[in-house]
Amino acid sequence: MDEKQAIAAFAALSQETRLRIVRLLVEAGPDGLPAGAIGAAMDGASSSRISFHLSHLEQAGLARSRREGRSIIYSAVFATLSELIAFLMRDCCQGHPEVCAPAVAALSCACEPKTEDAHA
Repeated sequence: MDEKQAIAAFAALSQETRLRIVRLLVEAGPDGLPAGAIGAAMDGASSSRISFHLSHLEQAGLARSRREGRSIIYSAVFATLSELIAFLMRDCCQGHPEVCAPAVAALSCACEPKTEDAHA
């Protein structure tokens, strides 16, 4: 990821609704969510407002859409999100891995199943 792509991604994420949508899509996983479910989760925002925000996220490469029957399903682009994190952390350590350890630990914890999921 180059600086121009990172700026576009950060610009898309700098708006509250779009940040909430990305977090929702990350939580949904690779299967994604129908546009209607995204709208309902955003406190019933109008479909035109949700479409506006989803379009910004797609242009920034953070979300993608696919058609399934009559529904449009949106999902997070995990590769782009990973590249964005890598862009931020690329020069973190400068030969001192202990500097990056808290960030790396936070990422690994975020991907582990929740306690109740682990016992299911």
